[in-house]
Amino acid sequence: MKEQARRRRGIARLLPVHDDWAVPARTSAPHPVMMLSSAPVWSTTSLSASGSATVAPERYKPSTMSRYEPITRVYITPALGKKPLNRLTPADIRRFLADFRAGCLCCLRRVDHNRLQEKRECCAVGKCCARRPSARTVQYAHAVLRSSLQNAVREELLARNVARLVERPTVPHKQVQPMTARRGPYAAARRAGTPPLPPVAAALSTALRRGEVLGLTWADIDLAARQLRVRRNLQRVKGHLVFGTPKTARSLRTIALPASCVARLRERQEQQVQERAEAGMDWQPLDIQPDGLVFTTLTGTALDPRNLNRSLAALRAKAKLRPVRVHDLRHTCASLMLAEGVAVRTIMETLGHSTISMTLDTYAHVMQTTLREAADRMDDALGMAENETKDGGDDDGPAAAGVLAKR
Repeated sequence: MKEQARRRRGIARLLPVHDDWAVPARTSAPHPVMMLSSAPVWSTTSLSASGSATVAPERYKPSTMSRYEPITRVYITPALGKKPLNRLTPADIRRFLADFRAGCLCCLRRVDHNRLQEKRECCAVGKCCARRPSARTVQYAHAVLRSSLQNAVREELLARNVARLVERPTVPHKQVQPMTARRGPYAAARRAGTPPLPPVAAALSTALRRGEVLGLTWADIDLAARQLRVRRNLQRVKGHLVFGTPKTARSLRTIALPASCVARLRERQEQQVQERAEAGMDWQPLDIQPDGLVFTTLTGTALDPRNLNRSLAALRAKAKLRPVRVHDLRHTCASLMLAEGVAVRTIMETLGHSTISMTLDTYAHVMQTTLREAADRMDDALGMAENETKDGGDDDGPAAAGVLAKR
């Protein structure tokens, strides 16, 4: 009991000097040790501390926190939670990532360990389930380590971030599979005999993310000017709907609307007025939602992102089309713009990508058609130049084809 009381007193003396970090008072332990709380950030405390509280960093979005927290709690803490900060090396990080990548999920999550002896069924009884963490999960684990240790460097608790010295785990690149006009949501709606879902039509026309579409308000849309402003998103985090701002500054953007999208938004506006009149006193928006949401339920509440997934899946199944996600609508819109010869920079601004390289990497395979068209145009240009040279007789060199010669 005395030992437990001493540990609690040691935790109580932690001084938070940074949003992410807490610096302990002097304890009996000679080195600070990485201990994780429920938030996916490191705090430094003594070896005997068992539950220090940390302040979750404000720069993390709720959705990011919800992804990182279980990785921190389940995978990183058991492996590195008691490692002194000043003794952590790149080899420790590499070893952790290698063991994590090769381990089975039952063992990493200690599922068998928490079962009764007679009910164990994985490595504890020599029958490995062979289920491994995905490449994305391994990458997330490295990202949490890198970010947390960087906070320690900023607070001068460490001289260097050893996680940055370890090569970032790679994730196999998956080519996006955009839908064609024959297999898109409009075709699916025609086959199913129903009008296209308004949020789906908006996402396909604007390349908005699912949360951005569901977070739109009428104040964000100027139908006369055919413009739409992205200012917020809607996500489900740990069972609750959360309105927030997009993750990056590039995501806060203004998008030009196609005329067809404007027409469908006007229809949606009229439809919503009718729905509100029919609902009467049952029209009760959520307290957390902003006024004037564009896409709501029949009672005025915000649409759950998962319900949009279900609606699209039901429409797809009824039309007997291949499985499609809401995010595929975004890929389809970008692919169509590329096929129509829209500049990559314009597409980047429309999608809200942070860098143009992200756009190029994501849609490199779609751009092959555009590159072939550029090569064909070059052949035409050179063919015209050769014909002009033959007809004119005099060859003035590259300048004749409109190209400046090197000097």
